[in-house]
Amino acid sequence: MDGEPFWICFDHDDDCRRAIGSPLTIWVGYRPAQVEWLAAMPKTFSRTRGVVRSFCGDCGTSIGYADKGLPDEFYLSIGFMDRPKRFLPEAHAYWDMRLPFVIMDDGLPRVGGYSRDRDPAFGTPAERQRE
Repeated sequence: MDGEPFWICFDHDDDCRRAIGSPLTIWVGYRPAQVEWLAAMPKTFSRTRGVVRSFCGDCGTSIGYADKGLPDEFYLSIGFMDRPKRFLPEAHAYWDMRLPFVIMDDGLPRVGGYSRDRDPAFGTPAERQRE
């Protein structure tokens, strides 16, 4: 990654939970032009309209995702990072979808849905949950 991320956020939605295999994650947002792959290109999959997730084809580690509803944004999973301690979250997204046993007293803003302005034509995790 080249430069600093523009956004770092806890994410509690069920779609990411399933993709990551964790009760929540922290996404670190970069512009696609800031990310360069130095080794093999990651493998990708999509189970959500407009969202393409990437992972390591060798070990299966989640790497990140691109969302057509958030053009010019690419998010990397903090679990993929070599030095994750430097990426301090700024908010919680999809706080309303958090698992009831996830208790966090960090004083960060809690957003009920997306923490970024996203094209509504692609739907939301809450809408996909009802499908």
